[in-house]
Parts: sequence; structure tokens; C-alpha cells
Amino acid sequence: MAAARRIVIENCAIATVDADDTEYVSGHVVLAGNRIESVGAGKAPEGLENVVRRIDASGHLVTPGLINTHHHFYQWITRGLATDHNLFDWLVALYPVWARIDEPMVRAAAQGSLAMMARGGVTTAMDHHYVFPHGSGDLSGAIIGAARDMGVRFTLARGSMDRSEKDGGLPPDFAVETLDGALAATEETVRQHHDSSFDAMTQVAVAPCSPFSVSTELMRDGAQLARRLGVRLHTHGSETVEEEKFCHELFGMGPTDYFESTGWLGEDVWMAHCVHMNDSDIAAFARTRTGVAHCPSSNARLAAGIARVPDMLAAGIPVGLGVDGTASNESGELHTELRNALLINRLGAHKEAALNARQALRLGTYGGAQVLGRAAETGSLEPGKLADLVLWKLDTLAHASIADPVTALVFGAAAPVTASFVDGRQIVEDGRLLTADEDAIARATRDEARRLARIAAQA
Repeated sequence: MAAARRIVIENCAIATVDADDTEYVSGHVVLAGNRIESVGAGKAPEGLENVVRRIDASGHLVTPGLINTHHHFYQWITRGLATDHNLFDWLVALYPVWARIDEPMVRAAAQGSLAMMARGGVTTAMDHHYVFPHGSGDLSGAIIGAARDMGVRFTLARGSMDRSEKDGGLPPDFAVETLDGALAATEETVRQHHDSSFDAMTQVAVAPCSPFSVSTELMRDGAQLARRLGVRLHTHGSETVEEEKFCHELFGMGPTDYFESTGWLGEDVWMAHCVHMNDSDIAAFARTRTGVAHCPSSNARLAAGIARVPDMLAAGIPVGLGVDGTASNESGELHTELRNALLINRLGAHKEAALNARQALRLGTYGGAQVLGRAAETGSLEPGKLADLVLWKLDTLAHASIADPVTALVFGAAAPVTASFVDGRQIVEDGRLLTADEDAIARATRDEARRLARIAAQA
């Protein structure tokens, strides 16, 4: 780091989200290249060389960048549809539309999804993409390219489906892949795009969609493929009571037992939702260190229920936050999920003791890093970790009268992002992206949404 270009951030409140939840009322962060060099109270050390920028962050809280652990970018162009449906009815309504997506649509939708998250403090994003209609183009390449251009650290969960309507599934027949085709395409995506290095900007996970759209063979073979390639595994799990009924009827067991029977529990696995988990399920996830992506807004929007997040955390399960697809969370923002996770969980059995502000912030930062397998690199502000962090402005009308900055961030209105850094590079300034034209993205997503709607209507 001696010769690295340094950025010094001073006079700010800091929530490091390290193992001790260390915080500073007024402190500094020094970035050296793409790493955090120092974090501490008061001014930065004297005599630093190669300082290219000093930021007076008075009135700000600095936190690790937010980490999104579950999303479906393509849904950005089908927002606002089927707004009064539960999960299965919503899927039945939207799969015929989604089955018509193509590469330009997916690229625009990825740009919209990433832009909305990045301008709201997300520094590490993920996308679970599982719809690959025949002849639709290089969808994985379009998504990865959008993330690279935006400057966001990214995990593509390369999804797949091989159980279509003719097999008792929900997707149209032409929107699914064959077993062998899905496995081969997934392996090729990993080999082309996965980077296992410490400061990787792009990683790939193996991610068959869900028990009701994927064959047992694809689940089992997908798990074996991921472990042979040394990458992580992701899928949907225990989202609704209908899914639990489906698993009992088709497999003779509940979702968690089914996942275990196919090799889908382990410290290299994370599941989205996990709303309907009994004590035995939670014990199995804890025993195997299987992670959970908690998506409170989507769960509420689809009336799926309240996940037992306090019980999961008490059991030692890694839990992060997810936006989920923007056809079931139209805002597309993760920073609002800090508040929603806290509030919705307080409606559950634990009431006011369910989550506090610091636990919510941990879910959105370090918890997400754990779930994505990157806790050694990001998720907290510590020397040697990657320079992924956010400056939240808390001295305006919306927050200035709240004394505790973490409480202001989580309980208060969505806080403005003055600056967001990924890998030591600033990608947001005063709430606007520096790496993309937001207005152009808005136009492109509107045009592609209208084109998709026309195609779906004609079909």
C-alpha cells in the first residue's frame, strides 16, 4: 500500500460492523488503492504520502457498502403487474410475459436494477437469472456487462429451469432448458466469467430456480457441478405454504429435507426467502451453515409471510438482505430493506425484541458478505479489506434531530448517499451515478418494457 494513491475521509461518524461492532462518533477512513488502510477515531494519521483527495465528511455516517443477496434484474421491465396476487398466481400471470425476454431487454433491465441499487448505497450486487428463452441471446453476458460498466461488485447466480408446463411446472415449455443444456451452459458461464481472486469484481454461482420449476436431477447434478467447479450454490427455498405442500406431494418430504437429500445444504449454499421454516429446518440450516437471503418487502408484497430471522440469527445462521425481483418489490432499493426488515420482523413472535438498528445494518452489510462467501474481503470496515463503503448524509431535515446515526439510517427516511466507493473507485456522488447516465437508462427501460408488453400481448 506504500505507493498506492490514498483517499482520506474525516470528521464522520463510523459504523465499522466488525466483530465487535466498533463505532466512532468522529473518525477517519483511509483508502489506499482498492483497500482500506486504516479506520479509527479522530483525524487520519499525519504524514500520509500520495494523498489525492481529502473528504470532509462532517454530518455523515460511513458504513460498509450494502450487499444485495437476492434479485432478478430482468423483472425491472415488468414492474407494477399482478399487484394483488400470491406467489403462485403471480408466477402464472407473469411467466408468459417473462418467456419473451431477449438480450436487449435483459441488458436494459439489468442497468435499471443496478442503477437503482448503486445510487442507494449497494456496492455488491447479485442477480439470480433463470429465464433463458430459446434464441434470446447472451443473457448472462448482458447482465455481467451491465454490472461491469456500472462499477459494482457482482455475483451472477446462473439459474436454470427444466420443469415446464408439460411436466407439471409453471413456466412455458419454450422458456426452459434441458437438463444437459442447463448444466453445460452453467458450466460454461462459470468458466468464462468466475473470478476467485480476493478483489474479484465478478463471480458466478450455480442456481437452479426452485423445487417447483426444476427436476430433482438438475438440483442434484447442479450441486455436484458447483462443488466440482468450486463455486457457491443458490436457489429459492421455503417461500410459501404452497411450496411446502408441493414438496410433500411430489417428493414426500418438506423443502428442507428435500434440499438435504439433493446435496443442497452446506456452508457454500444460500437460499432466498426461507419464510416457512420450523424448528427442525432452522436446526438443519444452523448445523450445515446454510445461508439465507431475507427479502422482507417481496415477502410482504406477495403475502408469503414473515421469516423467522431472529430465530435464524440466534441459531447462528448467516443471514443477508435481498431486494428480490422488482416485479415483487417495485422500488428496487436495498437501503429501504434495512428499515423494512426491522419493522416487519417486529410484527412476528419476538415483537420489539426481534431486531434492532445495528442488527439490521449488519444484515445489509456483513451478513450479506457471509452469505455470498466474501466476508474475508468485504462487509465491514477493517484494514486490509476492500474499499467498498458509503457516506450517508444525516444532517438534513430528514435526520438531523436523531442523535444516534445508526438509528437515523435504519429507522429514518431513506438517507441520501453523498458518496459510494467500490474497489476504491467512487461510483456515486450526491445521489447520482458517476458511471452511467440515469436518464438514458430510464428511457431504455421504458422502451424495452413497452416492447415486451407488445410482444407478450401479440403472443
